[in-house]
Amino acid sequence: MSTILITGATGFIGSHLAAALAGRGHNIVCAVKNPAAKNLDERFTYIHADYTRDFDPGIWRARLTGVDVVINAVGIIREQGLQTFNSLHDRAPSALFSASAEMDIKVVQISALGADEQAQSRYHLSKRSADNFLLFSGGRCVIVQPSLVYGSGGASAKLFTLLASLPIIPLPGKGQQQIQPIHIDDLTDAIVELVEQDRYIGHRVPLVGPEPLSLQYYLRELRKLMGLGSGTFLHVPAILISLAAYVGQWTGKGLLDVETWQMLQRGNVADPGLTHQLLGHAPRASGAFVSPWGAAELRISALLGWLQPILRISLAVIWLVAGVVSMGIYPVEESYALLARVGITGNLAPVALYGASAMDFAFGVGTLFMRRRKFLWLAQAILIVIYTITISFYLPEFWLHPFGPLIKNLPILAIIWVLYELEKR
Repeated sequence: MSTILITGATGFIGSHLAAALAGRGHNIVCAVKNPAAKNLDERFTYIHADYTRDFDPGIWRARLTGVDVVINAVGIIREQGLQTFNSLHDRAPSALFSASAEMDIKVVQISALGADEQAQSRYHLSKRSADNFLLFSGGRCVIVQPSLVYGSGGASAKLFTLLASLPIIPLPGKGQQQIQPIHIDDLTDAIVELVEQDRYIGHRVPLVGPEPLSLQYYLRELRKLMGLGSGTFLHVPAILISLAAYVGQWTGKGLLDVETWQMLQRGNVADPGLTHQLLGHAPRASGAFVSPWGAAELRISALLGWLQPILRISLAVIWLVAGVVSMGIYPVEESYALLARVGITGNLAPVALYGASAMDFAFGVGTLFMRRRKFLWLAQAILIVIYTITISFYLPEFWLHPFGPLIKNLPILAIIWVLYELEKR
C-alpha cells in the first residue's frame, strides 16, 4: 500500500484515478486549491496547492513528506485568467517534479498524445516542456500520453456527443481527421498498472483506443450509441473552421479555438500495443463506449447541450422585443389607455410604462450575458405571475384573445422553470 499524491484530483481523469487507487488500498492525498470546499470525497486527505503560483520546488518539498508516488493530472484545454498553459502545464509541474526527484519519489505525469517534437499548439508545447523536464530530472518517472478520453463528465466526450446529437452536424473539410479515443475506464486501469509497477520507468506511454477513426466515423458511432440514427453531415470548408476558431479564441466562447483546431488537424493516433499490454486485453472500441442502459441518459444530456441555449436565447428575444416595443413602437396612447384600466394614470403612467419596458430589456440582456442566473429566473417568474394576475383581474378579455397573449405566459413560465432547475446548482 502506497501514499499517492494526486494533483488535479477533482478533475475528470484525476477523480477517476483517486477512486480507483483508493479501491486498491492506497492512501490518497489530493492537492487542491480549496481543501475546505464542499462535496469533497471523505475517503481522501486534502492539502492546499495552487498551480497558478506554486513555482518553487521548496513549496512542494513540505507537501511530499511521506509520499511514495506523485500523479500530476492537472490540465486545461483553454486558458482563462491566471490559468495559463505555461503555469499549469509547465512551471508548477516542473517545480513539483524537481522536488520529487530530490526526494526519490516516483512521478506519473498525465501528458497528452501529440506532446512531441512535432508539437505546434501551445497546449502540446507546454505539456512537452514539462515532460522533457521530468525525463531529464533524473527521477523515477513515467509519461502517460492519452488520446481523446471518452467518459461521462469529460470535456471532449461532452463536446463530441453534443456535435453528434445536432440535426445537421458540421464537419471540418471532409471530416477525415484521425482520432483514437480511449474509454476513461481503460485509461484509469492502465494508469493504475503504471503506478503499481516500474516496468515503464523513463518511458513515454501512449494510451489509445484499439484503432484510428475518422472524425466523421466517430460522430456517426456516437449518434448510433444515443439511438439517433446515422445523421446528416455538413462539410464546412477548412477556412471557415479556422475563422470560427479565431473567433472562439478571441471571445473565449464556442466549440473550437485555435489550439483545439490545430490539434484536431494534426490527428491523434498511436500504436495500441502498450495499452493492450497494460490492460491484458484490447481496449474497448468506440461502439462499446456506452451501455444500452446509459443510451437514453446520454441522449438527453447531449440534446440539452444545444437545446438549453436555444431556450435561453428564445426567452431573451421575448424580453428584448417586449421592452423595445413598449418603449414606443406600440402606440404610447394605447399603452396609457390599458394602464388606466389597471388604475395607473397621470404622472405614474409614463413611469410605469417606461420602467416596465426598461425592466423587460434588462431581463433580456441578463438572460443573454449573466453567468449566474438562478435569481434572474426567479425574478422573471415572479414578474410574469404578477402581470398575469393583474391582467386577469382588470383585463380578463385577454384570456379570450385569439393570439393568446396571456395563455402564452404558461409555456414561458415552463421554460423559465426548466432553465432554473438546470442551472440552480
